[in-house]
Amino acid sequence: MKNYKLFYWSVVVALAGFLFGFDTVVISGADKQLQQLWNSSDLFHGAVVMSTALWGTVIGAIFGAFPTNKYGRKKTLIGIGILFFLSAAGTAFATGPIAFAFFRFLGGLGIGFSTIAAPAYVSEIAPAKNRGKLVAMYQFNIVFGILVAFLSNYFLRDMGESAWRWMLGVQMIPACIYTLLVFGIPESPRWLLEYKNNKEAAIDILKQIDPTVDIDKEIAEIERDKLKEKTVENIFMKKYRIPLMLAFFIAFFNQLSGINAFLYYAPRIFEMAGLEKSASFFSSIGIGLINLIFTVVGISLIDKYGRKPLLFIGSLGYIVSLGLVSVAFVMEWKGMLVPLFFFLFIASHAIGQGAVIWVFISEIFPNKLRAAGQSFGSSVHWILAALIPSFIPFLFKSVGAAPVFIFFCLMMVGQLIWVIFKMPETKGKSLEQLADQLSGVK
Repeated sequence: MKNYKLFYWSVVVALAGFLFGFDTVVISGADKQLQQLWNSSDLFHGAVVMSTALWGTVIGAIFGAFPTNKYGRKKTLIGIGILFFLSAAGTAFATGPIAFAFFRFLGGLGIGFSTIAAPAYVSEIAPAKNRGKLVAMYQFNIVFGILVAFLSNYFLRDMGESAWRWMLGVQMIPACIYTLLVFGIPESPRWLLEYKNNKEAAIDILKQIDPTVDIDKEIAEIERDKLKEKTVENIFMKKYRIPLMLAFFIAFFNQLSGINAFLYYAPRIFEMAGLEKSASFFSSIGIGLINLIFTVVGISLIDKYGRKPLLFIGSLGYIVSLGLVSVAFVMEWKGMLVPLFFFLFIASHAIGQGAVIWVFISEIFPNKLRAAGQSFGSSVHWILAALIPSFIPFLFKSVGAAPVFIFFCLMMVGQLIWVIFKMPETKGKSLEQLADQLSGVK
């Protein structure tokens, strides 16, 4: 990519994904230690200690469109970094489960806001031919954060009774770095035109993004789209039912794969499969590494082959891997088989849903409604992401692991059918072209 400024800005914004991934998974290393420390029941531990961050994410996703539109993409991204820092510091020094849950909630807000502001920002500065790769860097950073969290947990696991404080507190460092870097990026030119009517600043940024582009044509296309979007419109109007349902189903199926349930409880699941504690932590690192490798594969293919083929491949991989995991628990296979099946599961997720979801949702809504559409898709995603892990310890104990993974497998059969018959391809089209196509605007 010749435009290094565009690439740098995209990388900086995508670092919000690193904090998202790290914050999501770091709790897995503290899971059992915190339950023993505070003598919590399975239901309280799952619903409060482990999942409060996810409920913060739900709130952040539902209301994140407001600051993203009113104050701008850049200021919202700065606020995200501050929330992650406060969360890391607060959880590291928490003295009880309620205080711990509150500060995890703040980190969840940061995740929820980031799933709206970061993909929206990058999609609005990226040329159509590179938009998939650039927006997908957010997902790359999510999985990079996941890998670093697993590594960090592994190396800090023997720090004694305070190991969990170190695991959670170390996130203060990347949160500080990210926040400082975001101060150096420009505002989204589409936001400047849409909400501030600042054509001069928007033109200056568009020239920096691509000096060879026909600026007048670009501005005219954005302003034409702006004229079609009346202030009173919202994503729940009949004309937007197609992008609305597309956002709903891609987010719905993302979580009904069981991905967040697995990431939150990876060491616990591996111990249930017969691995010792150190081996379960080490296998978790393998999960993070496989996730990273296949995310890179997905990012490299998303603009070449498109979003739909990747999700098709990922769906098939989900079905096979979750089917094998279910059989392993039914037959009580012990040792490394379950981790190996989960490696296939993670590879399928990374190349499919992982690479596609945030790109796809950021593309399918018109400029003025992009943040609201992103908020809707993120809200569906995170409500399910909060509900499912909340009940995992209870479900494992009451019905066993096998029925849980059989259910997830059946849901992925549903995703495969949806991808084949309902999902459109979005690669290579401008955001304004997609708005016309999916919203029925002429």
